[in-house]
This record gives sequence, C-alpha cells and structure tokens, in this order.
Amino acid sequence: MRKNDLYVSFAVTPPSGIRSREIFAGEARDDPTLQVVAEGDDGVTISGMKMLATGAAFADEVWIGNLTPIDDKRAGESITCALPVNTPGVSFWAREPYERHARHEADYPLSFRFDETDTVLVCDLVKVPWERVFLHNNGAMSRRIYIETPANCYQNHQSNVRFWTKMGLIVGLASRMCQANGVDRIPAVRETLGRLAALEATVGGLVNGQIEAYEPWPDSYATPNRRIMYATLNWCQEHHTEIIDALRTLAGAAPLQMPASIDLVADPELKDRFERWWRTSSMPALDRLKLYKLVWDLIGSEFAGRHMLYERFYAGNSIIVRNQSDREAPWETFHATVDGLLERVQTPNSSQ
Repeated sequence: MRKNDLYVSFAVTPPSGIRSREIFAGEARDDPTLQVVAEGDDGVTISGMKMLATGAAFADEVWIGNLTPIDDKRAGESITCALPVNTPGVSFWAREPYERHARHEADYPLSFRFDETDTVLVCDLVKVPWERVFLHNNGAMSRRIYIETPANCYQNHQSNVRFWTKMGLIVGLASRMCQANGVDRIPAVRETLGRLAALEATVGGLVNGQIEAYEPWPDSYATPNRRIMYATLNWCQEHHTEIIDALRTLAGAAPLQMPASIDLVADPELKDRFERWWRTSSMPALDRLKLYKLVWDLIGSEFAGRHMLYERFYAGNSIIVRNQSDREAPWETFHATVDGLLERVQTPNSSQ
C-alpha cells in the first residue's frame, strides 16, 4: 500500500440475516456470507457479501477479512485477501450519497461535506490468485490477526478520538443554540448543558487514559491500553443515543419551523419577512438559520440517521463489544482480590 500509494477500503463483518441455506417460497436461498466456493492451483473462488466497505467507491483495493468469531465448521469464511475494486465479479451495493440533494452547504452543512459512502461488498464467483491470499481455512487465526496484534486497538483508538471530537461539536452546538433562543441562563438548561459537558470530559478522560496507561506491546512499541479502549467503545455505544436526544430536546420545535432552503434570501420580499420574524435579540435570522440547519444535520436528517446507526454498530453490536472487554479483563486479578479477602474472614471455632 505504501509503495504504490493505494487507498484501500475494508470489509470485515458478515451481512446481517440468516447465515445458512434456507428454503423461501419453495426455492433455496444461498448463504449470503462471503466464503470460498472453489479452490485450485491458481487460487480460490469466492462468493457472497461483506460489510461495510466505507469509501469503497473511491478505493483502489478492498481488504477482505473477519473481525467476528468463525466456527471451525465455517472455515471457508475465514478467507483474508485484498482485491483491486475492478476485479471481475466484484461489485458494491451503495446507498445514495446524501450530498447529492444538498444544493447549498448552508442547508446541510455536514451532509454536504462529510458524508461517508457506505457500501456492501458483493463478490460473484471472484477469482483470487494465491499471491493475494493472506489466510485461508483457519477461522480462529482470521480473527487473531486483529486482536493479537495492535490492529484492532489502533483502529478503535482513533474512533474513540473521533467520538471525543464529535462530542465537542455537540456540546458547542447545544450551548450556542440555547444562547440563540435566550434560554441559556435558565437553571434547568444549565443543568443539561453541564451534563453534556461532563459527558464530553468523560470520553476525553477515557481517551487520555488509553495513552497514559499505554501498553509496551509488541516489544519496543507503544500501543493504547486495550482495556480502556474497549471500555470507551462500550461507553460510546451506550451514551450516543442519550447525547443526541439531549441535543434534540434543547432544540425543541425550532427545526420544524425552519424554511426549506436558504434559497429564500434570493427573494427580497421573503428575505425581509424572514429577517424580521426569525431573528432573536441575540442572533440575526440568517445566522440562526445556519445554526439550526447544522443542528438538524446532527439530530434529524438522513445524515443524522446514518450516524445513529454507525455509532451503535460500526464496531459490531453491543454483545461483540462487551465480549472484547470480557476477553481483556484480568479476571485472575479480580478473583485474587475476592479470594484473598475471603481467606482472612474468621469463622467460629467448631470446638467452642
């Protein structure tokens, strides 16, 4: 990748749904999970789907791997390889980009500039030469590639940093929005803003904790603390909905009163009425509209809906994320604390 200056997307989770060959309406449905369906001297043939190749529409190649556990009976799914995106049989199912409908940046400031194109990798009898296969027929090892090297740790550490940065945006927006409405001094509003600020500081502390408590792993390298990193993933999954809902509550019904588009400023009569009726004592009408358009792109637009799903599932569902914490927890140390205390507990002498 470095030598050839490649941009590579990756697809490392199976599609949701039934992972077996089932009968629907009298017809057999093939297992949609990407797997090896044939093998020969020149390589393997793969078919099926993988999620979620973000940005694959712009990529040179796609990396295929496995972050979820694979049973030995399904070892054909363990294939780990890299393919040019124009390989015969490779295609992508992509949702429509949100920015296509954002005619003006002021109407959808986040969708317009920051939308990531989500795609599902689809392989239909794709030939993969052996020189592009990194792993085959080893379910356990296909996952160990990520969790027994710093790969998964660095990947998710950066996502924790991203969430912390996102929290700064949310907290800043919440405060500015309350100022625009003149409610920023109401005690109940200050309490909500204080809670959001506390949550932002919490995730910041978790990110810094990963760095301060870094692990000297592998030898001669420094890696963010795995336990704190996975705990942060869990924290983000559990709190994102609550955080966005707090921002939505502070916004109230104002987003429903917004003009459909900033286009109205091109009409002198509409602009005059808008500026007279939409301004507040603390903010001109146009600045207030731009502020609420930004809020809407975080709480109500299609972009906002995509991010709600993304923050809940990009690292896997909550069961997978908590299993990571279960795996990394020092259970022997915890047990030793309990056992040591129990050993000191005195019991009545049976002879007395």
